[in-house]
Amino acid sequence: MKMTTNFLIIFLTLFLISCSNEDFDEILPQSNPDTENHAPDPEASENTATEACTFDVSKIEPNQTIIVDCILDLQGKTFDLPSSVTFEFDKGDIINGTLNFPDNGKIDGRLLNSTLTLDGSVKLIDPTFKFYAERWEGIVEGETTSDVALKNNKELERLLEYTKQLGATTFKINKFDAFFEVTKITPPAVHVFRASKEGINIPSDFTLLMTDNTHLRTFPAEAGKENGAIIAINDVDNVKVIGGKLYGDRDQRAYSPRDTGLEGSHLMHIQSGRNVTIDNVSFIEGSKGGLTIYSKGFFTNPANYKPTTNLTIKNCTFKDNRRMGISLTDGREVFIEGNTFINSGQPSSNSDGGEVGYAINVEPARRRAADGTLLEMQKVFNTYIKKNKETNSRGGFLTVTIGQDITVEDNDIGTRVVYSLTNGTKILNNRFKAGGIGLESWAIFAAGSGETVFNNEVAGNEVSGYKTGIVVGSNEAFVHDNVINNSNVGIQLSKPNDTRIIDNKINVVEKGISCTNSFINNGEIRGNKITTTKTNGFHIYFTGVNQTENSKDYKVTIVGNTFLNARKITFSRAKGITFTDNLVDGGLEIGGSADITISANKKIEPASSDGIRLFNVNTNVSILNNTITEPTGQARYTCINNNSDTGSTITNTGNTCN
Repeated sequence: MKMTTNFLIIFLTLFLISCSNEDFDEILPQSNPDTENHAPDPEASENTATEACTFDVSKIEPNQTIIVDCILDLQGKTFDLPSSVTFEFDKGDIINGTLNFPDNGKIDGRLLNSTLTLDGSVKLIDPTFKFYAERWEGIVEGETTSDVALKNNKELERLLEYTKQLGATTFKINKFDAFFEVTKITPPAVHVFRASKEGINIPSDFTLLMTDNTHLRTFPAEAGKENGAIIAINDVDNVKVIGGKLYGDRDQRAYSPRDTGLEGSHLMHIQSGRNVTIDNVSFIEGSKGGLTIYSKGFFTNPANYKPTTNLTIKNCTFKDNRRMGISLTDGREVFIEGNTFINSGQPSSNSDGGEVGYAINVEPARRRAADGTLLEMQKVFNTYIKKNKETNSRGGFLTVTIGQDITVEDNDIGTRVVYSLTNGTKILNNRFKAGGIGLESWAIFAAGSGETVFNNEVAGNEVSGYKTGIVVGSNEAFVHDNVINNSNVGIQLSKPNDTRIIDNKINVVEKGISCTNSFINNGEIRGNKITTTKTNGFHIYFTGVNQTENSKDYKVTIVGNTFLNARKITFSRAKGITFTDNLVDGGLEIGGSADITISANKKIEPASSDGIRLFNVNTNVSILNNTITEPTGQARYTCINNNSDTGSTITNTGNTCN
């Protein structure tokens, strides 16, 4: 030990820390190949000195700095230090006793260990504390028992709080591999189990910094357990969790016969976190999911409501999690950016995929009061889901069941996105390339109805390879400037209200825009460019549209579109359609329809079909002022072929046939 002058030197003996073996009555089950080979490989601490110090602690003077380059054994004693003493680190150690600092004490965090107690007024020299498991007797690495894994929880959380009290703002872990019991209450507490309480809680104004060598693992739970988390952020401010790998127990735990897809644990809970960042963390094989985000109390009771606010989840990996990667049920100003989602909700060797099956699930709770008033128990708004990458989710990338002002932008998506009872939701500039479920499904589904569904937008997306590109079945969907290629159907309309389909580019196999046995209420289809490659395909295919008593007065306008090859536009058993100012390569057919106006179309240029063909009974159908090209196919084709049944009312005037 090096000190300033006027210090006496004494010899202190070397302390040897020994650990006793415990009798284990519960052994960890065999891990699967994805998480095996995790024998402890602790990072060696920097305390490499071997010689005992020869210094009398009782002779330290005020304002002195002691450089610890040896092993200082306090021999179980307490030493009251003078004021303003600093212990600096130089590969040495202080063990087996208590140092009491009266005021303004300082110590290097590398000198802390489980046998050294600090009392009084003392702070760390460096606010970044480096954790070495070998220096803390309460931490056990590697395969262990439930009881020991539970002690790991308690001790690691204690160290976070302890180092924060000493002035640490960052707790750094490098090589570390340990199990944590997440489904049991830490003794001696007898309170009701709360996952956000029993996980390793991160304090306010604190950063947990980990590396790729940091492995925190869920101890396999008993059958029937439905909650738990390794890390919890619970009613705190200004927290960061950076790096590290969190592993769930989905392939090691037991599931009960009554499991309906809800049993299991998350890897992290965020409850009422404010100004929180989760960065570059891996969430792997969570048995209930990866991360769940919610708040204390309910929005309907402001006095007890503490919303999660300003939360960022970025650069993280969510892989092979059961049920979902992220669950968001209450929060505002939530940013989910630059993450990777792989195999969310897919079955594994030991479990099914659970319920939901989406990489991200936004689903706050709400209900109706007895008088019909809508009660929003939880709220999610001002949420941004950007620049993420998703592949092979069982259900899809994202479901926004309920929410306000959710923006989904610039993501690479391999499955699909759906929104339901939302307003202000925007699906913008994403790239959808079908894989897995997407090959037999849709890319985007604008769903939901009712007074809470309005002002939603689907724009600028690139969609390729899906059975159906975009399904629109909601209120006030504004679907524009999307590019849909290599799909069977471009846009499917199913009970939309006040919907605008504008300036999309659609190049598909069977149907460009389709509506079948449904209604379109106040719809506008304008400025789209549509190509359909199948010989018997359709640019627009409307059949059974607006046929019910409730929908008989509904209207849809199709205006200013360009249909780029010789395929059909079909209105069969359709009502309330105005088709005007379009450019059509191909022909139209109208059958069994009513209140149809075909007017002022600049070009209708059929090849192997009539320009406009009418059949069955048509009521109040007007063919007005269209420019039609003489068909080039068989002689039986004409510009307008009115083959309507008796009783039809057709107006045919001002059309040209060239």
